[in-house]
Order: sequence, then structure tokens, then C-alpha cells
Amino acid sequence: MTFSLLAHRAGITLATLVCAASVFAQASAGLAQGEIRKVDKAAAKITIKHGDIPSIAMPPMTMVFGVKDAAWLENAKAGDKIRFDAVLEGSKYIVTRLEADR
Repeated sequence: MTFSLLAHRAGITLATLVCAASVFAQASAGLAQGEIRKVDKAAAKITIKHGDIPSIAMPPMTMVFGVKDAAWLENAKAGDKIRFDAVLEGSKYIVTRLEADR
């Protein structure tokens, strides 16, 4: 059975697949690239040397961020290449999405 036949039987159109791919690409495109410099698990903070962060219009630099989920820091270590997003909450920058940069 071909992919197009399977998709048709499942009620999935080509337009739906193209739209889903576009949404995924847009979500990934907004992520900043960086390198972890330091992980502070006790304080739930991470130091990142990063490129531009489009979501908060921040230029490249090295700085400390809080993290939305402290569990993300369990396997993080200095030197890891990452992709991430951040927001400004009050006066603190918080990483809201974190993934390995492959």
C-alpha cells in the first residue's frame, strides 16, 4: 500500500501534511542556537553563550537564564550545543524551550 493511499484512507490530505510541515519548520526556525557554559542545578539556572534570540530581540552574548523546568538541567553540561527559546518575565530571562542541537 502506498503512502498516498494510506493518507487518503486516514483522511489526511496533502494540504494538511504541507501545513503541518510548515508549522513545524516555523517553530524550529525561531529557536536560538547556543552553547552551555555553566549549569547551576540548585538555583535552576543555566549560563548560555548564544546567538540572536528572535523571540526577545536579544543580540549574541553570554548570560545566565532561569529555566521553566529544572528537570531540563539533569543531563545538561558545559559544552553542550543547544537550541532554545526564552522570554522576559518581569526582570528575569527564562528559557521556555530547550533541546539538543544536532
